[in-house]
Amino acid sequence: MATLAERLGGSPDAKFLIVTCDDLGFTHSSNVAVFEAVRDGVATSASLMVPSPWSRDAAARYRGEDVGVQVTLNAQFETYRWGPITHAPSLLDGDGGFPRTIEDAWDHADLDEVRREARAQIERAIMWGFDVSHLASHLGMLEQRPDFFDVYLELAVEFGLPMRLGDAAAERVAGFPFRRLAAEEGAVFPDRVVVCPPGAERHVERVLFDLAPGVTEICLHPSTDSDEARAASSDWGGRVEDFAYLRRDSSLRGMIGRADATLTGWRELRDLQRAA
Repeated sequence: MATLAERLGGSPDAKFLIVTCDDLGFTHSSNVAVFEAVRDGVATSASLMVPSPWSRDAAARYRGEDVGVQVTLNAQFETYRWGPITHAPSLLDGDGGFPRTIEDAWDHADLDEVRREARAQIERAIMWGFDVSHLASHLGMLEQRPDFFDVYLELAVEFGLPMRLGDAAAERVAGFPFRRLAAEEGAVFPDRVVVCPPGAERHVERVLFDLAPGVTEICLHPSTDSDEARAASSDWGGRVEDFAYLRRDSSLRGMIGRADATLTGWRELRDLQRAA
């Protein structure tokens, strides 16, 4: 059976790299940085958090870039809050936003309400004009429990969208074979995913130094520097570093070249899934 790299037109030992900017819609500063990184930098795609306060601004700035939906059922910050667009009671915590932790969400979320909320987020992104390229799960919530994963996979198949999934080590932690289950349903997903914490330069260097054949996704969280960014999250400094790294640092392109990697995006994976 052909590998994902071969299905993309490469040899069995070809290396493909997706560079995704997560948290589009998180702040105005994130929106500016993400679109600049995709349009003028190294990034090849982005993931939109539809319930976040600045997602509508992201839609207004959209010019056809490779953007997927980062299905969001948590709001992890203490004072910066957002909640379900369906106003689902089981997806709210005591102060009117999404639960701060995935454990809290798992304990209280009604699966029918999870399904409606996730579908509504995808449909709203489409209504706003996004040519949605893939699905991701904010904080990995939907892929770590079988009942929630069923919702994630169902929507990936329904909308014909490839999905971000953890590797074999993540499967062992979750305790069920979510990669095999997704493959059996025809869903496409990268061979490996590295979600970097803000301030990702060293993580990216290690990944590129040891880059294996196949399709690898690296996720970063860029932001411009502003009072808003500093107030929104304590990791703002790392987000600003990510923006500079993606947008202006020529060493990143050099490392990608030395790794003999070909940049690609989620749309190419989406085309494979829909063609199959």
